[in-house]
Amino acid sequence: MRRLSELIAPAYAAVHDDIRRMGHAEYWFRGGRGSGKSSFIALEIVLGLLREDTANAAVYRKVGATLRESVFEQMVWALEALGVAGEFERRAQPPELIRVSTGQRVLFRGADNPEKSKSLKLARGWFKYLWFEELNEFSGMEDVRTIKASVLRGGPSIAFASYNPPARPSSWVNEEAARRVPGRMVHASTYLDLPREWLGEAFVREAEMLRDENERAYRHMYLGEAVGGEAQVFENLCLRAISAEEIAAMDAFFCGLDFGFANDPDAFVRMHFDPARKTLTIVDEFVRARLSAEELAREVLARMGPGERVVCDSAEPRTLQALRETGVRAEAARKGAGSVQRGMRFLRELRQILIDPDRCPVAAREFARCEFERGRDGRLTGGYVDADNHVIDAVRYALERFSRGRDAHTFRREDVFL
Repeated sequence: MRRLSELIAPAYAAVHDDIRRMGHAEYWFRGGRGSGKSSFIALEIVLGLLREDTANAAVYRKVGATLRESVFEQMVWALEALGVAGEFERRAQPPELIRVSTGQRVLFRGADNPEKSKSLKLARGWFKYLWFEELNEFSGMEDVRTIKASVLRGGPSIAFASYNPPARPSSWVNEEAARRVPGRMVHASTYLDLPREWLGEAFVREAEMLRDENERAYRHMYLGEAVGGEAQVFENLCLRAISAEEIAAMDAFFCGLDFGFANDPDAFVRMHFDPARKTLTIVDEFVRARLSAEELAREVLARMGPGERVVCDSAEPRTLQALRETGVRAEAARKGAGSVQRGMRFLRELRQILIDPDRCPVAAREFARCEFERGRDGRLTGGYVDADNHVIDAVRYALERFSRGRDAHTFRREDVFL
């Protein structure tokens, strides 16, 4: 049996310790090709079975036909790497591993019909480990929840998920991974986190060739980044948790407000903008329909800091005046011909737009799903789909003074409080 330090890369050491003490109920592993995530999960499952002789495991992929050549072989590799392959019997149809001395089982199933998971039975023990390989191939969290509810019964358990993030930030798995879920740890890794000799020179050479030839494809395939599809507007979008300490360190905030019409909601947003670094961080939002001016003013005032002002949609002068009468420092956006294209181009050219999906779920959704329009022939037109963009409009209004041509490097802190 090889030493664990020869099998588990340093990037996974802290996660290994956390799994050993069952610090979380779910572990999501995202990363590009060669990041070692599947090998690590297979090792952890085998180690868990060896520690507890009533523990069993179930491994899922979306399509059952892919099991034999992927996760089954990965688990066999883990058995051999840990020197215990002789303790397990291998069955081919359906794929299964059985520990001869204890009867422990590792079952492999396809999720073509998640309801079939209800038929899984064990003669001894319970399913302590559940692994969703290539999570991005699953239809959505409903499939995952159905399988978990059917499999994880009878004792303490851990669910693993591994996947290469889809290119589109709006993919369900990318949006779900960005959420803060109690009991879930999300771990990111790339091939750069593994010892070079584990991968081999041929693998590294292929990765570096792609990096030189097509940096965007390299970032997606090998670094596991959601680089966006051809219709994706905001390739500079980053969705992650933002701590209260990060927000407290920010020095100036901008606010924007898009007024709703009929069933459309009012959308308020508060953000920090760093002109020198060209980074935008959205830290708060309020989105709701059918509010009176007084109700809207209360919500806006509760979210604005001392001396801050909000730039509003100029199409509703009455609402704008009503806000001013309640104490909101509100001003009208200038807008005008070409303002949408100009504002969107400004946002697209920022180095980063950072959004916390828990603090600002609507903003995260709008920016992730924003796409260029397509013509009847399916080609991109250069325009933007005008739907579900209320928060984006509010952001454009708030930063209008920059997008209209003011040199960002001449920004002064007092500009916020004029």
